[in-house]
Amino acid sequence: MASVVDISLGLLKLRLGLSEIMTLTAIVAIVAVAAWVSVKLARRPGGKTKDLFIPSPGIARPPEFQEGKAADLPYPLDALPGGRNVITPYGSLRAYEWGPEEGERVLFVHGISTPVVALGDLGHEFANRGYRVMLFDLFGRGYSDAPKDLEYDARLYVTQILLVLASSKQPWTMFHLVGYSLGGGLSVSFTRYFPHLVSSLTLVATGGLIRPYHVGWQSHLLYHSGLIPELIVRILVKRRLRPKDEQQPSAAGGADIVSAEAKKHLPNGDGDSNGGDGFDSAVISKFRPGVTIASVMRWQVDHHEGFITAFLSTIRNAPIYAALDDWMHLAQILEARRRSERDNESKSDPGIQSGKVLIVLGDSDPVVVKEEMIEDAERVLGTDGVEFAILPGGHEIPFTSSTVVASTVDAFLHRCRL
Repeated sequence: MASVVDISLGLLKLRLGLSEIMTLTAIVAIVAVAAWVSVKLARRPGGKTKDLFIPSPGIARPPEFQEGKAADLPYPLDALPGGRNVITPYGSLRAYEWGPEEGERVLFVHGISTPVVALGDLGHEFANRGYRVMLFDLFGRGYSDAPKDLEYDARLYVTQILLVLASSKQPWTMFHLVGYSLGGGLSVSFTRYFPHLVSSLTLVATGGLIRPYHVGWQSHLLYHSGLIPELIVRILVKRRLRPKDEQQPSAAGGADIVSAEAKKHLPNGDGDSNGGDGFDSAVISKFRPGVTIASVMRWQVDHHEGFITAFLSTIRNAPIYAALDDWMHLAQILEARRRSERDNESKSDPGIQSGKVLIVLGDSDPVVVKEEMIEDAERVLGTDGVEFAILPGGHEIPFTSSTVVASTVDAFLHRCRL
């Protein structure tokens, strides 16, 4: 008579004969071998190259490129001057650089959803003032590929900034750093580690200190709970991010942190999902008055297969909400710069010589609430470490009020030189 063995797997109890045990053992062995072979294949040289990143529309070349209609896209490749594709170990990234070669350098970092074309007017404003400017699409946005095997956290984005700087034929050993929305939080992270490269730091409608209560229960359930299967999460997020109907262009509009996720301002604590009623209808550039944020977002969601991957991972891992560690280190750097200036030290560390940062806020921004940001930034950086500029408008101010924002930042940079 065959031996019988009782096996307990938590609440599941099995009574197996010897033949069943041998069959089960064989299945387990086959699965283990298959997993081992898969890992070996994935790790062998060249084995993962094809799967390291999801190509951007510029690499994948969707039909509208092939049919000669590229110029009519909401975001054509030549939307900004000095465009180039930069091949990196993380995939190709798209950068733009123009302005007087001898001018002071300004690097811009955009937000979580809308690609860098939204900051194009701001770049033109600075170039017209004599600055050399550089802008780029964050990984997974616009014409930058989306890495598949990495978390979209500060480490990835700080590395991308370094890759962008290294890609220029011009020296970018010192530059002014301007970060918008998510890009503000990323700029703080970059300055924490490389303050000697940053002449000044400006944060526009910045992420990084947004209070966690702005994350509503629906967003928490969707992004952080782990209760919803990832495939379902991706489908739901894609539906929420894609604007449904074309909006009429307007001169004012919403936000970026997670503005594209929903269209209504919810005062009950789910405010992370919006940035103002006018976001979708905001004009992307005064040079292209018929192109709205909605049309750019619709194009990106439809044609960049890596965008949802990048968006989800960024929401989960990037410094958006109360990333105090980076800000506290920045406060120490700023204090050290101010101390050196007070003591007239001739060999003080380079970078951020003024010992303060500029934070530009919209007076009606529902994502970055000005009262909260002023209180929290002064608490972390100190009243001597930060200067505020409050402008009319919401989270959309860098692309609907680019001239005013540029003038405000330019004036700050002149004060820093004194």
